[in-house]
Amino acid sequence: MTTTKTFIYDGSFNGFLTAVFAGFEQKLPFADIQKERLAQNGLFSETETIFTNIELAKRVWNGIKGRSNSAIKNIYFSFLSGEKNLEPLLYQYIRKIMGSKHVASDFSDACILKISQTAQKVHQEKHRMEAFVRFQLTKDGIYFANIEPDFDVLPLISKHFKERYADQPWIIYDLKRNYGLYYDLHGVEIITMDLSNGFGNSIQKSTTMTDDEYDYQDLWNNYFKSTNIKSRINKKLHTQHIPKRYWKYLSEKKEAV
Repeated sequence: MTTTKTFIYDGSFNGFLTAVFAGFEQKLPFADIQKERLAQNGLFSETETIFTNIELAKRVWNGIKGRSNSAIKNIYFSFLSGEKNLEPLLYQYIRKIMGSKHVASDFSDACILKISQTAQKVHQEKHRMEAFVRFQLTKDGIYFANIEPDFDVLPLISKHFKERYADQPWIIYDLKRNYGLYYDLHGVEIITMDLSNGFGNSIQKSTTMTDDEYDYQDLWNNYFKSTNIKSRINKKLHTQHIPKRYWKYLSEKKEAV
C-alpha cells in the first residue's frame, strides 16, 4: 500500500505556497494539501504541519511567474475561490507548469481546464463586485459597503476602489467571510468588525448612516425608474447582467427586493 503525504497549512496563500515548496523539495509527484481547520487525516497518510515561510513562498511565486504570467493569475484566483479540496489539484497544476512553459493553455488536460475554469469564475465575480458595490455615508464620515460575494474577491478589488475613491475613506465588508478592507486616504488595511450595531445593506435604513444618505438613495431610485422604458425591458437579459442575489445591495433595486 502506497503512503501519501498530507501537508497541513494555515489557510493563507503564502502558507499554501510554502506547502508547495515542501512538496517539490521532497520530490513528491502528489501532495494532499489541506487547511488546518478542515484537515482530515487519511488511513494511509503521513502528515506534516507546514509553517508559513514568506521567503519560500516568494521562491515558488517567482518560479511560477517566470514560467507563465497567466498561470500565476490562474493559481491565485483559483485559490481565492475557496473550493474544497482544490489544493491537491493546484499542486498538480503547478507541477505541470514547472515542467513546460506551454502547458497552461493545454485545455485538453483536465487539471489545466479545471483550474482555468475556476479562475474565470472568480474573475467574473471580481468584475461584478467592482460594478455592484454601493457605498453609504456613515455619521463618522466613512463610506461603507456590505458585500457577500461567492468567492473571496476582496484582495482582487482593493486596487480598483483605492484608485477610484482615493479622496474619501471607505470600508468594504465581506459578510460571508467576516472581514473587510478599510481605506484611510493613505493605504488599505484588513479589518474585522462587530456588525450587530445596525450596519445594514444599502436598502435597509440604519441609525449609523446619515439622514441625507437615504434621501440620495430615493432620488437615485426615482431616477432609475424614470429612465426605464417598460416596453423595452428584457427581464431575462437584465438578470443575466445583474443576478438577483446582488439586488439587496443596490439602492436602485430598493423596490424590487
